[in-house]
Amino acid sequence: MSIDSIGPIAGPLRITAPTGPAGAEATGNAADVFGGLLTQNIETLQATQSKADGLAVKAATGDLQDAHDYMAASMEAALATQLTVAIRDKAVAAFTEIMRMQA
Repeated sequence: MSIDSIGPIAGPLRITAPTGPAGAEATGNAADVFGGLLTQNIETLQATQSKADGLAVKAATGDLQDAHDYMAASMEAALATQLTVAIRDKAVAAFTEIMRMQA
């Protein structure tokens, strides 16, 4: 089996909006796209944290077979939280900078 080479990018990159629960796509507005991506990533973060919490309960009660499963899930949740906080901080800084601009 061979790996195909990746060709050059032929045009501007486009970010597509995530689909909602009913499969409806966002209107294409940049704010809608950003908001959809942010919502999707926060839901993923919540799921990651819930998984780590569940494994922590299993570890505390002695029902967990492999302790490394909990450690990996805990680290994944911590890193995801740090990334989310960093993105939030950058968004707040960008908003603050925009508000400083004179009209």
